[in-house]
Amino acid sequence: MIDAEHCQLFAAYNGWMNRKVYTATAQLTDAERKADRGAFFRSIHSTLNHLLWGDRVWLPRFNGKTYDTGKIGADLHDDYAALLQARRSMDDDIGAWAANVTQAQLAATLTWFSGVAQREMSRPVWLCVTQMFNHQTHHRGQVTTLLKQTGIDPGITDLPWAPFARDAQGRIVLGDEYAL
Repeated sequence: MIDAEHCQLFAAYNGWMNRKVYTATAQLTDAERKADRGAFFRSIHSTLNHLLWGDRVWLPRFNGKTYDTGKIGADLHDDYAALLQARRSMDDDIGAWAANVTQAQLAATLTWFSGVAQREMSRPVWLCVTQMFNHQTHHRGQVTTLLKQTGIDPGITDLPWAPFARDAQGRIVLGDEYAL
């Protein structure tokens, strides 16, 4: 089972990588970001939207907030600036949740209706949190591949190179040098 520090680590990694990805994708024109590149969600823009969608589906199951999700595969934001702002807000919410999650919360069982399975499911919260972070990494990997195909190198993406720090309470956070 994962613990609170693991959640903090991956929330910080998520924030770091999203900053790197959005810095890289900002170098593209809107048309280049939205070009169908044969990816599962077609374009870089739509894959970034799907990443946000996935976080908006999973995080409310942990933090109790409500987020607009729409349908899977539909872009939440057509405008890149709005998508960036929504991403920043979601990363802040993920970080705030991770900063306060408890071992008891992670050990609990989550029950929800799965649109994919079309039935109610129950799984340990820690497993579902792992899914949220794994989903982020999986689709960001697709985006970094698509970026490399355009000639843009997003740089190092490996976890040991992320600029982690500790806040005053000893929680893992992202270092300031990568602020957007």
